[in-house]
Amino acid sequence: MMGPQVVPVSSDAHCPPNADVVIVGGGIIGTTSALYLAERGLKVVLCEKGHIAGEQSSRNWGWCRQAKRDPREFDLIREALRLWRGLDAHIGAPTGFTTTGILFAANDAKKEASFADWVKEAAGAGIEAQMLSRADISRHMPGDTKPPPAALWCASDGRAEPQKAAPAIAEAARRRGAVILTDCAVRGVETGGGRVIAAMTERGRIATPNVVVAGGAWTRRILSDVGIDLPQLKVRASVLRTSPVPGGPEPALWDHDFALRRRDDGGYTLANGHVNVVPIVPDSFRFALDFLPALRMEFASLRLRLGPRFATEWQEAARRPFDEPSVYEAVRVLDPAPDNRYLAHAFEALQRRFPAFADARIVQSWAGFIDATPDAVPVISAVDAITGLVVATGFSGHGFGIGPGAGHLVADLVTGAKPIADPHPYRLSRFFDGLRPRPMAGL
Repeated sequence: MMGPQVVPVSSDAHCPPNADVVIVGGGIIGTTSALYLAERGLKVVLCEKGHIAGEQSSRNWGWCRQAKRDPREFDLIREALRLWRGLDAHIGAPTGFTTTGILFAANDAKKEASFADWVKEAAGAGIEAQMLSRADISRHMPGDTKPPPAALWCASDGRAEPQKAAPAIAEAARRRGAVILTDCAVRGVETGGGRVIAAMTERGRIATPNVVVAGGAWTRRILSDVGIDLPQLKVRASVLRTSPVPGGPEPALWDHDFALRRRDDGGYTLANGHVNVVPIVPDSFRFALDFLPALRMEFASLRLRLGPRFATEWQEAARRPFDEPSVYEAVRVLDPAPDNRYLAHAFEALQRRFPAFADARIVQSWAGFIDATPDAVPVISAVDAITGLVVATGFSGHGFGIGPGAGHLVADLVTGAKPIADPHPYRLSRFFDGLRPRPMAGL
């Protein structure tokens, strides 16, 4: 398959023998972590097995939203949006961020009441949002021939370009002293005496007291080698992009049949608004109880599929010595086939609603694997059992928008600085302390 066209980032030639911190993963979380750690004077090495933003960080919708967030993320996403607004100036390069507002359609009274309750709760955290009537929606989305009866509107939300953002941030981190190594898999983390000793890469050993694992869909596999049983599954999400559409809507919109976001090139990123595919793999059975509440809540929107990934992940689970090629070298970039049937349904629904899209063409489609946790809230946490190991994963399909805040929080955890937001909701130990977290209804 051919994934989205990501701005290329070249690799540094030299793999240093030591570092203050090694970051595993070159997505939006890994690159922002590298940026904020390098700005604090640490010797940072970022290792990416493929290319920067090769997986979900370039394959997502590009939404930077507070709207419909789980309340546990309110403080962090509020700070992330603050960082996004100044990020281009801060790094001296364009990420495509712009404030446009985001709409979530409410097509029935139950959904409208749920959104209205969310608006009240968000206001208590300093996030301003409001409910709109059909007439209000028409003013924000001119040309919509069938606007919903109501919608949640967050005017301060925005968008950025996933194929540009992480590469621009990685280059900025390098200008601040970070080493960026692409096509350089971390085969594993060497530990001793309950602490991190080194990162073992395909290009050599890097002695370090700190490792940040921000490997997205690979994070569970990475942590399993050091005895951490992270409950995380993959969800396959498909996206398409259109040709430029003059006169198309400016705000992003989620509705039942589609979700859309205007792109810098004048086209639109489009996805099915309510369908994602969940591959059945060995971990599906291991974590069945953990994910059961989420499955019950979102069953109508999930498509369970038994296919080749079951055997693939069964084979990948075997631990390998550090001096042998790893599974991460065998698969440099996860590039699953998109579910074009669902995308076609979304595109057709969009064309029926918005005449401006009548002549639009589908230019490209792709899919990516979302790293999902049982409660759809990320893990941004030190690992209690291994000093120096920090995990940032499980963003459950909404990590791009919260990325700068998450990267800043990672840097805070590594350096012991005052955290940008309370890290307690994101602790890894919540999955092991006897309290089964629950996903928030309607998200």
